[in-house]
Amino acid sequence: MTNAAPDRVLWVTGGGSGMGAAAARAAAASGWTVVLSGRRADRLDGVADEIRQAGGSADVLQLDAADREAVVAAAATLTARHGRLDGLVLAAGLNAPERRWEDQSVDGFRAILDTNLTAVVSVVDAALPALRASGAGVVVVVSSYAGWSFQPGAGVAYSASKTALGSVVRSLNQQEAPHGLRATHLCPGDVATDFLDQRPQVPDAAARAVMLTPEDIGRTIGFVLDAPAHVRVDELVISPVSQR
Repeated sequence: MTNAAPDRVLWVTGGGSGMGAAAARAAAASGWTVVLSGRRADRLDGVADEIRQAGGSADVLQLDAADREAVVAAAATLTARHGRLDGLVLAAGLNAPERRWEDQSVDGFRAILDTNLTAVVSVVDAALPALRASGAGVVVVVSSYAGWSFQPGAGVAYSASKTALGSVVRSLNQQEAPHGLRATHLCPGDVATDFLDQRPQVPDAAARAVMLTPEDIGRTIGFVLDAPAHVRVDELVISPVSQR
């Protein structure tokens, strides 16, 4: 039994792959209408088709979440098409192999912060009017284990961006509670997705086999989305037993 009414609408950024796609599938199976956004139309369409074939409802809005004008336009299009917005899952992310002061560039640093931090703020800001109108809006910010506990290998820019997301979530919960809005700082440990290819040393198959799966994260996000309206999960850390 789920807590989501059949007409509730969820916007998922980074919805074309990995944790975003898994969250979209889980939410759709629970009765949410899912709107997927991301940069690659082919991947978004593929996930949307899977959801529809399974009996769910899905829509696609191709965009780069770091493009402020595109985000504002997408928020307007979404509410025009669906008439409401009840939830956000913010799963778009970026890192780079160059993670140390000795090899990173300021341009690279800025690009990671633009995707991991500024884009999150931009999407939330564009979605807030509709989330307030919902009266029970829920936001899940997919952060990182590095946003909860300092991880030396995560990188200067990535660590800074993910740590800052904790403050973004806290400010939402403190300021938007009168509108019924709830936000979660979700901090996954190692997850076996293509995002691992951005590491300086890419994990092999044996290492990935003991990590979390995207579906583990999808189920976790589904739990948060379907929690009763009076329940707020401020921060949630999930990691594989193998996490060090």
